[in-house]
Amino acid sequence: MLDARYIRENPDAVRQAMADRGSAWSLSAFLELDEERRKLIGRVEKLQARRNEASKAIGRIMKEGPRTEAAESLKNEVRSINDELVALEAVLDTVEADTRDLLMTAPNLPDASVPVGPDETANPEIRRWGTPRAFDFEPKAHWDLGPELGIIDFERAVKLAKSRFVLMGGLGARLERALINLMLDTHTARGYKEWWPPILANAETLTGTGQLPKFEDDLFKTMTGETPLYLVPTAEVVLTNIHRDETLEAADLPLHYTAFTPCFREEAGSAGRDTRGMIRVHQFDKVELVKFARPEDSMDELESMVADAAGILELLGLPYRVILLCTGDMGFGAAKTYDIEVWLPSYDGYKEISSCSNCGDFQARRASIRYRDPVAFKGTRLVHTLNGSGLAVGRTVAAIIENYQNADGSVTVPEALRPYMGVDVITAEGGAR
Repeated sequence: MLDARYIRENPDAVRQAMADRGSAWSLSAFLELDEERRKLIGRVEKLQARRNEASKAIGRIMKEGPRTEAAESLKNEVRSINDELVALEAVLDTVEADTRDLLMTAPNLPDASVPVGPDETANPEIRRWGTPRAFDFEPKAHWDLGPELGIIDFERAVKLAKSRFVLMGGLGARLERALINLMLDTHTARGYKEWWPPILANAETLTGTGQLPKFEDDLFKTMTGETPLYLVPTAEVVLTNIHRDETLEAADLPLHYTAFTPCFREEAGSAGRDTRGMIRVHQFDKVELVKFARPEDSMDELESMVADAAGILELLGLPYRVILLCTGDMGFGAAKTYDIEVWLPSYDGYKEISSCSNCGDFQARRASIRYRDPVAFKGTRLVHTLNGSGLAVGRTVAAIIENYQNADGSVTVPEALRPYMGVDVITAEGGAR
């Protein structure tokens, strides 16, 4: 959530930021509501002051003797003020709620280092690692090779749930589990604290990270009980909200957290090639990275998060590139985002496998996550929160199957995964050697 005072004092900068993002958020509606709110507060405070003054006068008059006409007149005035205050405060409550609701739908302001552009075509490439493999045979897509090997079953997944779910068996299931363990072991060795969080979250939790109210249509939610719970779209939601309504100590920052969770997304409106295979599905596994940092450290923490996520691909020997998202392509809550894209032969190109973002104080303001540093300043300040995929597991499975496939239809297991898999090669019918 944006700082209302900043918007009020910097309307031109906010207007330009919204234009750069291609956002239709209404600055004028906010300024009108904010002006009305401040006028109402002024009227309420003026009436409260007059009521206090009249009440004190009544007390002085009553001390001087029995009831007088002046005292009765003042009492009538106080009653009238009370009635007016009740009406005004009801209007003020409505205006403040409308103002907050509008603020909840405002996207984050891009950092000054983010390039201005309308969409993904304006995203600059930062670097590449590895060289895509030159096959001496016609490579297959993972949505063909996986079923042929007997490790992925898309048809039975539809029978069990609906389209765009995945059923994995045998060495396919082991490959998924092996990747999760490799990722968690690697990130915890780098200093991330592992958590095992709930995968159902309440509305306050989803609001704290920005999924609600704007993206409710993209979420799966339960309808049992008095209070609905939502299936998490990413572990970012629960990891970030661990410290909701808390004040941290500067000496403990930065905090580095990681967790594996299944993730659930409706993916409303998505279509095309990405709906084939394991690229865009309703349920997928992901290992998430989340950080809490001091504002002056958060951009450095973003760079190191990107390196940590990309390090998994390097361990697996999978070629990738890093791109910086422009203003028109960033997510709702991000101030700056890098995407890591892995090479997929089926696309003859790179496909996103991780997105690492610095959200600044955007989420911390919504979730009320602050920190204190008695040496540096009085009171408390909002922390900066960061999140990134470390990595999306299903897309990593797809990348391994496609990049490590052999002419005979088998798949070589990357060396870093062999201690977890217990095999070197995946062969047809779920076999191994």
